[in-house]
Amino acid sequence: MKKKFDLIALASIPLIVTLGNSMFIPVLPTMERELDITAFQSSLIITVYSIVAIILIPISGYLSDKFGRKKVIIPSLILTGIGGAIAAFASWKLSNAYTFILLGRFIQGIGASGAFPVVIPTVGDMFDDEKDVSRGLGFIETSNTMGKVLSPILGSLFALITWFFPFVVVPAITLISILLVGFLVKPPKEQEEQKNFTEFFENFKIIFKNNARWLIGVFLIGCISMFVLFGFQFHLSNLLENQYRINGISRGLILAVPLLFLCSAAFLTGKKIGSSRNLMKWLTFSGYVLVFGSLIFIQPEQKLMFILSLMTIAGIGIGISLPCLDSLITEGIEKAERGTITSIYSSMRYIGVAAGPPAIALMMNSIPNFIYVVLSCFGGLAALASIFLIRPNERKQEDTHGLAQKITLQHNTSSLFKPKQEKD
Repeated sequence: MKKKFDLIALASIPLIVTLGNSMFIPVLPTMERELDITAFQSSLIITVYSIVAIILIPISGYLSDKFGRKKVIIPSLILTGIGGAIAAFASWKLSNAYTFILLGRFIQGIGASGAFPVVIPTVGDMFDDEKDVSRGLGFIETSNTMGKVLSPILGSLFALITWFFPFVVVPAITLISILLVGFLVKPPKEQEEQKNFTEFFENFKIIFKNNARWLIGVFLIGCISMFVLFGFQFHLSNLLENQYRINGISRGLILAVPLLFLCSAAFLTGKKIGSSRNLMKWLTFSGYVLVFGSLIFIQPEQKLMFILSLMTIAGIGIGISLPCLDSLITEGIEKAERGTITSIYSSMRYIGVAAGPPAIALMMNSIPNFIYVVLSCFGGLAALASIFLIRPNERKQEDTHGLAQKITLQHNTSSLFKPKQEKD
């Protein structure tokens, strides 16, 4: 693989950012006991991290386009470590720890908003060949999903030391990523003229005008992906604690099963999709047919093995779709504007992360038997969006124009997707 060490260093970011969030899911029931909080309050430990990221991710995309990728990534990783340290100290020493844990998670979310989302355009900048971009993004998405696999196992393992030890781990692993990125990543030098915010906003309006249909589709599917994934993971963690009485490392291993298959599906898909946007579309559709067809049959009172098997099928479906969505974004948008659009895509994914756990916590109290009907319907919506909103044009235009040119040539588009037909 070309630029292997650069990719390994960049892959540490989604791995560590994911660990810094997802490894708390198996520990949330324990935190409810230790901090004397409700399931909804514990879900906010995940949500507050994600909400701030939703707001700041588009800004980080703009800053990375303007000042450079590494100049945004490294300070963001430092903030991530600081936030984790605040949450760890509060859990260890303070009596009103919950409030300060949320504060630390808030700061950690600020850091995450400038780290992981900028990785996708950085990979796109590193390669000229679309197949290399797809392979690189598959590697990054695999690291992200591998973080999800390891998170419940490591979270449960660290909690055996003490319930708040996962917070202690965050600054330590963040330091590793800072060193890797600082010494190994060498992004190409940008020659583009830096844009002010007015130009940035005008550019975004043009991009969205020319690519609205498929961008809405990809953004919507990305949001649904994380909503469904974090939703059923949060619910499964509570089922294991309260219904099946499974604790410790055993809980983490069970939570990891669907994520392991998700990771494997993402890795294999990233290696095989190449530059075929039509294949990306149909794989995304197929993935969400699996999500819908599996989750619709789950009921909380069923046997654990049956529930776990259906969740694993859903995980495979999500894993198939994620590298396709990443590649559709990076190959459909030019390099100069890629950071902006991928950051908005990442922000949409964080909306799903933020909404999933609290939505499930509320449904657990109101409609517990319909949780998976709701999640499966979201999977069906994602499948429909892939069919009707993503319409790839396999012929890449040879004569493309940068966004600066598009400001004066607004009727032209360099989108790799079919634009809406003009009415006669």
